Amino acid sequence: MDRGVFLIPDDLSYEQATFHEPLGCVLRALRAARLQPGQNVLVIGSGIAGLLMIHAARELGAGKILAIDPVLFRLDMAKRFGADEAIPPEEDSKAILRKLTGGHLADHVIVCTGAEKAQNQALDLAERGGVILFFALPDPGVKLSFSVTEVFGRNDRTLITSYGASPYDSWSALELMRSPSLRVRDMITHRLPLSETAMGFSLVEQAQDSMKVIIEPQK
Repeated sequence: MDRGVFLIPDDLSYEQATFHEPLGCVLRALRAARLQPGQNVLVIGSGIAGLLMIHAARELGAGKILAIDPVLFRLDMAKRFGADEAIPPEEDSKAILRKLTGGHLADHVIVCTGAEKAQNQALDLAERGGVILFFALPDPGVKLSFSVTEVFGRNDRTLITSYGASPYDSWSALELMRSPSLRVRDMITHRLPLSETAMGFSLVEQAQDSMKVIIEPQK
């Protein structure tokens, strides 16, 4: 453990263990955001990182969870793994969020996509005193434009980033995956032999009807 190497518990499969690194990063991010039970969460981007955010936030006792993504398959997956509602980005997310939470915005807005529009959108969807977590960052050179007075002065919002996982978060991920309620194995959409590794990368890059792609080198 002191060198970043962890033994896979006997009751976890190799497939489950492939989620160890991304889940550890997600747990570190939620810890940095200080998510508390009952707080409302908005996750922008429902790829594997966003899906793990939703699922982990639900496990940690989040209140209402809204997911935003342009891909229908990912919206369906978001609802399957804990989102109360999942919508495409062109819908009125602020109105839907208020309806879902009884008139409030999100206590935590978590950005899991590097899309510039999403980065800017997040600034307007956090409740007063809320946290905006940039888990995914845009391309270098992209700049956000916002009113310091509006974001910080009037609404006291907190902007943070999170990247990577500490040894504690990695250990926590392995322990959390031992719970039957954390269904990471069900996030696997494709299992491919080593000869189809290039196809696996292509599926991930296309970001359509795939989520977690596993390569099985023994096949």
